[in-house]
Amino acid sequence: MSTERRRMGPADKAVLRLAIGLGLAVLVAYGLALKAPYAVCVVAVLILCKAGPPIPLFKGIVFAFIVLALMAAGVLVVPVLQHYALAGVLLTGALLYAVFYSGARKANPVTTILVMAVALIPVVGVVAQVLAFQIGATLAVGLCIGVLVSGASHALFPDLPAPASKEAAPEVTSRESASWTALRAVVVVMPVFVLALTNPSFYVAAIMKSVALGQQAGSTSARAAGQELLGSTIMGAVIAGCVWIGLSLRPNLWMLMLWMAAAALWAGTRLFRVRPNALPPSFWVQSLVTMLLLLGPAIEDSGSGKDVIKASAMRVALFVAVALYAWVTVWALEHWRASRSDALSCRQA
Repeated sequence: MSTERRRMGPADKAVLRLAIGLGLAVLVAYGLALKAPYAVCVVAVLILCKAGPPIPLFKGIVFAFIVLALMAAGVLVVPVLQHYALAGVLLTGALLYAVFYSGARKANPVTTILVMAVALIPVVGVVAQVLAFQIGATLAVGLCIGVLVSGASHALFPDLPAPASKEAAPEVTSRESASWTALRAVVVVMPVFVLALTNPSFYVAAIMKSVALGQQAGSTSARAAGQELLGSTIMGAVIAGCVWIGLSLRPNLWMLMLWMAAAALWAGTRLFRVRPNALPPSFWVQSLVTMLLLLGPAIEDSGSGKDVIKASAMRVALFVAVALYAWVTVWALEHWRASRSDALSCRQA
C-alpha cells in the first residue's frame, strides 16, 4: 500500500476531532456535574461541526461574554413576561428575529447558541431567576469548553494549510433572503416558546430542539423539509436509544464518554462524507443534537428515580410533534410566498 493511500484525509481528521471533542466535553460537563451538562455537549457539537479552522480561544471568550450579556437581557425580559405577557412575547420574537437575521447574513455556529440564550433564559427565569443565571452560565461555560476541546482535537489532528489561491471568499446572503430565513425560523420557535411558559421545567429540552429546528428550517427547502426536520429527529431518537442500551450494560462516566464518542464517530463518518450518503450534513448535525437532548434528560431522570422510559417516550413524541409543525410551517410559508410572487407577476404583466 502506498504512502498516499495510508495518509489520513481532511474528512477522516474531522470525524476524529468530532468524536474526541464530544468525548472530552462529556467528560468535563458530567465529571464536574455542571448544570444541564447535555447543553454543554450540544454547544460542543455545534462548534466541532464547524468547517474550517477552530475558533481562537480569545474569540471564544468574547462570544461567551456575549452569551452572558444576552442571558442578562433575557432575565430582564422575565418581569415583562410575568406582568405584560403579550409585550414580552413580542419582545422575545423581535430579539430572536434579530439574532436569526444576523446569523443568516454571516453563517456562524454561535448563532444557535445565542438563540438558545434568548429563547431559553426567559422561560427558565419564569420559574426562578437564579436557575436562569445558572443555565446562562452553563451555555457560556459550554461555549468555552467547546472552543477548548475543538482546539485540542485540532491540535491532535491538524489540517494541512490550504493554499492562499484556493481560499474562496465567504458568500454573503442577501438582506431579503436573510429576512425570509429569519422569519421562518422565528415562526418555528415562537409557538414552542409560548407553550414552554406554561410548564418551563418540562419544555427546556423542547425549547433547545425548536431552536435547532428553527435554524435548520431557515436553510432547508420545502421539498426537503420533511426528510431533514422529521428524519433527523427520528434518527437522533434511534441513536439515543442505542447509546442508552449500551450505557445500561455498565453505567458510569467513562462508558458514557465512550458511547457518546462512538455515536459521534458513527454519525461523523456520514456528516463529513467518509461514508457517502444522500443526506445533507445538517441532517447528521441535528441527529447528534437530538440524541444529546434526549439522552441528557434521560440520565437526569434516572438519577432522580423517575420512570425513564415513560419520560423519554413523551420527549420523543414532543420532539416529533415539533418537527412535524416545523415541516408544515416551512411548506405553508413557501407555498404562500410562491403564490404571492405569482400574483405580483400577474399584476405586472
